[in-house]
Amino acid sequence: METINDRIGFVLERSGKTKTAFGESLNVSQQYISKLVRTGNPSELLIDDICEKYHIRKDWLLKGEGDPDQPLDRQDEIAKLTADLFKGEKNSFKERLIFALANLDESEWELLEKIAEKIAKEKD
Repeated sequence: METINDRIGFVLERSGKTKTAFGESLNVSQQYISKLVRTGNPSELLIDDICEKYHIRKDWLLKGEGDPDQPLDRQDEIAKLTADLFKGEKNSFKERLIFALANLDESEWELLEKIAEKIAKEKD
């Protein structure tokens, strides 16, 4: 499968859904899916939706690299969380937490690690 269009066609076929049902699951039309499989250029948001809803690795979908079903690694999980943040509502708890964490200095990270370790010990 040389192109992203070929790979999207593969995901569609593997899903067992019609183009209409596949499109509905991604909030796009059947006509758009048909065009996409032939020659279309998917948006970043649609690529993320396909990966999330059909459990496909983004590197595979974009570049054809690796296994489409390979389990997510830490970087993939972090990227997924970040993508989810921008899909959600503004000023959500997740968004505020990530921005707060992004602004921690090294001593604050060390303090946070100690707190997490203390909580883990108390749980045991």
